[in-house]
Amino acid sequence: MTPSTSTAPTLALIAPGGMGAALAARLSYFGAGSILTNLEGRSQATRERAAATNMVHATYADIVARATCIYSVVPPSDAFATAQSVVDAYKSTASDRSLIFVDCNAVNPESAKQLAALFEGTRITFLDGAIIGTPPTDTFNPAIYVCADPKDAAVLDDFTAMSIKYGLNVVPLKGKDAKIGDASAVKMAHAVCIVKGTIGLFTTMILAANASSPSTAEGLLHALNFSQPTFVDQIIRLMPPMPQKAYRFVREMEEVGAFVGESAGSRTYEGISEIFARVAESQEHPVPGGDVELLMNFVEEAQKLRAEK
Repeated sequence: MTPSTSTAPTLALIAPGGMGAALAARLSYFGAGSILTNLEGRSQATRERAAATNMVHATYADIVARATCIYSVVPPSDAFATAQSVVDAYKSTASDRSLIFVDCNAVNPESAKQLAALFEGTRITFLDGAIIGTPPTDTFNPAIYVCADPKDAAVLDDFTAMSIKYGLNVVPLKGKDAKIGDASAVKMAHAVCIVKGTIGLFTTMILAANASSPSTAEGLLHALNFSQPTFVDQIIRLMPPMPQKAYRFVREMEEVGAFVGESAGSRTYEGISEIFARVAESQEHPVPGGDVELLMNFVEEAQKLRAEK
């Protein structure tokens, strides 16, 4: 693709994590220029990541005064605080300018509606978004599903056209009865319920097998390779990056439990949330023979086994 060189609106993206920084880099490359972000209280590593992807620090007051659109790409546990910071800054500056706030976080539909309510009484249009896929690369561009309140359909169209112009793969949800919460429901059903839920089940079975004995874990791997080789391939692909993200998955499982509702299904995701919390603890405080080491050893053996096929 050829990057755009036309005059761009001022965009903001909070915050420069792995996904956020990669999206900012793509926006910038395709002509959006420097991307505003807020780096207050962030680590040196985060600041360096922001600088490397053409993100520049701005206060929330500066962001609401300058930005046309704000993308929120934060852990779900930070979604409300981020939205509230934007609303507070907007109200404290007595601003009446129009702008767009797009929540792209893994929250359930009811949470998305509660987030939208924070912006009532302002001229900030709230859009509900969901990112499906890994951070963008030269060969992959994740899909961003976005929906709006029916009265904001024109804003959704403008946002979609702008985001596509600057390199993002935005898919507007405009079908019958489309509303706030629909994009979050896609995220819950696809990425959290199915993909991350599957990772959680893999994690559970691997750790349970190891708790029985190393020979049980070895037998599990060979049984999977014999009866369900595609599962082994998925473990090899999905498991290695999981420990570093496990702390985020804890809250995402809580969100999907609320999405599933009062049922046995919601209790399933409560259990998976606990598994991810356990892995997050092992990642933060590693010990020999700990959960992360056991999981990575399983992946290593799986890679060897599949190489023999």
